[in-house]
Amino acid sequence: MFHMLIDGRLTEAPHHLPVIDPSNESVIAQVSDADAETIDSAVKAAVTAFEAWRTTDIEERRQLLQHLAKALQENADELATLLVSEQGRPLPLAHFEVDLARRYLEFFADQSLDVEIIADDSNSRVELHRKPLGVVAAISPWNAPLYLSLSKIAPALLAGNSVVLKPPPTSPLSVLRFGELVANLVPRGLLNIVSGGNAAGAALVEHPQVAKVSFTGSTATGKLIMRSAADTLKRLTLELGGNDAAIVLPNVDPKAVAPALFGAAFFNSGQVCAIIKRLYVHDAIYDALCEEMAALANAAAVGNDAHCQFGPIQNKAQLDKVLGYLDDARQHGRIIAGGHRLERPGYFVALTVVRDIDDGTPLVDEEPFGPILPIIRYTDIDDVIKRANRSELGLGASVWSKDLNAAQAIAARIDSGTVWINQHCALDPSIPFPTRKQSGIGVESGHEGLLEYTAPQVININKVAAI
Repeated sequence: MFHMLIDGRLTEAPHHLPVIDPSNESVIAQVSDADAETIDSAVKAAVTAFEAWRTTDIEERRQLLQHLAKALQENADELATLLVSEQGRPLPLAHFEVDLARRYLEFFADQSLDVEIIADDSNSRVELHRKPLGVVAAISPWNAPLYLSLSKIAPALLAGNSVVLKPPPTSPLSVLRFGELVANLVPRGLLNIVSGGNAAGAALVEHPQVAKVSFTGSTATGKLIMRSAADTLKRLTLELGGNDAAIVLPNVDPKAVAPALFGAAFFNSGQVCAIIKRLYVHDAIYDALCEEMAALANAAAVGNDAHCQFGPIQNKAQLDKVLGYLDDARQHGRIIAGGHRLERPGYFVALTVVRDIDDGTPLVDEEPFGPILPIIRYTDIDDVIKRANRSELGLGASVWSKDLNAAQAIAARIDSGTVWINQHCALDPSIPFPTRKQSGIGVESGHEGLLEYTAPQVININKVAAI
């Protein structure tokens, strides 16, 4: 049994949820399904802890993050194994997630929140301070639960906030186990971890003593959170859906560029918000690049064995959505690799490449969040930029070209928070990851991401005023 962490104690709720291994559809654990009373106790513990933590020196906060990073590193094998069983990803990719989470802790442990001097002369001194907000509700998604949980915890704690974290109901085990491992390292009530379904998430977001919500997940859920947060004007960081476009210029070598495009489209079996979801390829190299991408997909090892590169869809609900997009691909395009669910236990879908499909179809206009890549033909660069920008989402995009100046000029015209050149989804804790349009609100990562967990306060001093 995996325990929740509330007010420094490991505890359970009266009701439980099953956790299913997506590689074989077996129940591997039961976790607590927190009710509103449980959520309330976690928030109240965080409120109490905040009053002490908000006045601590930043060096003490840094040391805590360093202790958390050390605990993560010392237990990396166990946590990676849990990720494999709950999320379905291959073991090397699970270790990658654990290591990325550690890097986020270490990055924020090196950050500062120094006072900024805006003006200082004989008449006045104006200072900009960064103050903590209070209780942060952090809600992480099922595709990368450990990394995306700790990427929220780290800046929140460094900024002087307390945290109530809710991991995803279908893959909560690595996060809950992390809470068990660090329970004695964290001041009582400062970090609370509660598991549960949609009702638990709603109770956390609605709680009047929560000052900020940091959520990563679907755009539809983000809109619900925004509506709920309006009653108390909670601060929000929302990293939501992405339907990232990649534009490939005709001057690239299809055989040379295909492996990088393939990796950026099918990473984690397509279950990442900021990977390639729409691949726009110039007519001059369209056929050749389609052939290369199909060959890579057909050769890929999909399964849960040690030699496999790609795992299953994480949950049954998402599998059903992916199968629906496969039906759309058959109707509106030509499948040249994959296109079917694998005949074995588990939620496995063959890596699928679709050509001769266009904008206006669900597979292109929406985010399938699975191992399906539509490749769309274009001839005019101005037209393809308009098509890339037509989406209501704007998380990331990329441009692929031998001419870096041309690529950069195109990148500047794309409406997304990040545009990569000759790479995609190159995330790093030190690099801000902003959102655009309906892909969210605010910034994750980098020093700018840290500032999202603070409130600016100006202290304006009149040095010559009569007393």
